[in-house]
Amino acid sequence: MARRKEEPKLAELDALEPLPRRNRLNFFELAYERIESMLIDCQLKPGRLLTMQDLQDLTGFGRTPVHHAVNRLAADTLINIRPRHGLQIAPIDLARERVLLKLRGDLERFVARLAAERAGPTHRNQMLHMARLLRDRREELTLAEFNSLDRRIDQMILAAAGEPFLEHTLRPLHTIFRRIGFIHHSYMPGQHNLDGTIDHHLALLNGIASSQAERAIAASEKLIAFVDTMFDEMEENIDPSLLDCSVEPLLPR
Repeated sequence: MARRKEEPKLAELDALEPLPRRNRLNFFELAYERIESMLIDCQLKPGRLLTMQDLQDLTGFGRTPVHHAVNRLAADTLINIRPRHGLQIAPIDLARERVLLKLRGDLERFVARLAAERAGPTHRNQMLHMARLLRDRREELTLAEFNSLDRRIDQMILAAAGEPFLEHTLRPLHTIFRRIGFIHHSYMPGQHNLDGTIDHHLALLNGIASSQAERAIAASEKLIAFVDTMFDEMEENIDPSLLDCSVEPLLPR
């Protein structure tokens, strides 16, 4: 009688298994986050023309993750795909983004209420810890550090709200207005101080952490109103080349 064929060893089975899908997805997400970060701090200037290979070189990721990230960012209206001509970082249209701020305001009110009503002990603990961090470090926070914390605050609030659909809807809006905030605080005269934005984020965190929905909604509305004031100043005073680098600068930078 023929001997039964030996079962393959566990290590051999592992070698035959394809890489877990989550690893590929992690690369996609990391590429998206890297490009998103470069959009926010204007390393990728609004209006800039570039190629897929340029983004691969800048991010250190391969073609597939970068292609996936670019498609998402194009859907987010942050990158324009120009067939046969490469890519363009979407120029900033202040009038359009001010309209989008109204949309964000409506969504943020809904999220603030949901988060305040649904936040559990772990969510509240994380928010109170973040609020303490903002208070303790407010005098030394750089804009880059604040933007990193701001991203985590958004993630905390969305996690407390417990509705995944909202993350996909709000994330590109958060990116758009985080970039507006970066330009405003970096280039507008006398606007380097972060006290105003920190105070509004503290109020929102404390409203949600205390499970007071109306207080959280009011804080959310004041934060959006604060962002809206940036547009008045930028419409009057910002160098247009900061919104679209294809425009000739008014003064050398």
